Amino acid sequence: MISRIDHVAIAARDYREVADFFRTILGASPGTSSVDQDQKYLAETFSLGDLSRIEIITPTEEGSFLDKFLAERQGIHHLCLQTLDIREARRALDEHGIPYFGYYECEGDGWKELFIHPRDAFGVLIQIAEFTPDDFIADELKVPGGARWTVEKTSNGATLTFTHPGGGTVRFNMSRDELKALAEDLTEAG
Repeated sequence: MISRIDHVAIAARDYREVADFFRTILGASPGTSSVDQDQKYLAETFSLGDLSRIEIITPTEEGSFLDKFLAERQGIHHLCLQTLDIREARRALDEHGIPYFGYYECEGDGWKELFIHPRDAFGVLIQIAEFTPDDFIADELKVPGGARWTVEKTSNGATLTFTHPGGGTVRFNMSRDELKALAEDLTEAG
């Protein structure tokens, strides 16, 4: 039902301070951002290392759905789990008697989501979403032309770059010995 953890959302009173911390100190790469006029918040996604992601969410004006949360604390707001089929996820939750709310299917961009309240998920607000991960990755982190992998020769081996299930790429620097062992394993598997 769940393919992976997509991101951890952090609610911030001071967006710039939190974004600067993740960008400047931890080296996060900015991704996409959007403003939800109805719920009055800004969301920006950042990638770290192997494309683990965080999302910083902050109110854009008074009356935001984040006001109550931020009045009590700043920090982790929810955990987003990616599913390949939101309807199957919903069916599984129904089958096991797990309540959910906020079921939403956005026409056009393919975003579909639902939430499990913290009281039903051991104190964690869980968002389950179906979407195309590349929609939330900065262009420079995406795989060009739909390639699934690339190989770049280095002085002592090669750098292998693979598509990541969260969109974008993940890179491995491998020595000549590691490449030989990989080739042998692939030959045996094939």
